[in-house]
Amino acid sequence: MKSLRVPISKVTKRLIIRPLEVTDYENWSQAHSCLRPPQNEWDETNWEESELTKKKFRELLKIQKEQRTKGYFYSFGIFRKDDGMLLGTVSLMDISRGIFQNAYLGYRIFNIYWGQGYAQEACKAAIDIAFKQLDLHRIEAGISPRNKRSIKTAKALGLRKEGLSKRRLLVNNKWEDMLIYAATKEDLRA
Repeated sequence: MKSLRVPISKVTKRLIIRPLEVTDYENWSQAHSCLRPPQNEWDETNWEESELTKKKFRELLKIQKEQRTKGYFYSFGIFRKDDGMLLGTVSLMDISRGIFQNAYLGYRIFNIYWGQGYAQEACKAAIDIAFKQLDLHRIEAGISPRNKRSIKTAKALGLRKEGLSKRRLLVNNKWEDMLIYAATKEDLRA
């Protein structure tokens, strides 16, 4: 594995993908309190004021730092380059080392920014981080068969559909099927 002493981040044409920092509190708080009503079953509503305190934010940063230090979960804020606005998050989760060298890709774009190509751009950056900075070999995305927008994003990223994993994730106390999309370094020539 490559040395992780340098902060893990990526700059794209329009975005900066990096871990949240203490100075992001106001941006984070505003982003989670200015959402439209949920647009589909995977979307979130505004967070309660009690969840948006500086104390809760510092706790989140502490947890994320521990996860990065242990090397199994990297959560990144998606920031617009021109004004620094927090647009969502992208994550490399449940990282396996050894003979697997795999991470699961997840993302969330706040619904006021949908339809502008940010998900695809941020996920491409996260995949680049996974392959070049974290030295992983494989990325997987589990997507509900009903989530047409995420399926479209996976295809646009060059992930191949590998099949349907029955009752893979426990969501709202119900086991949900997931379509598995994946790519390796060789597939994307990373």
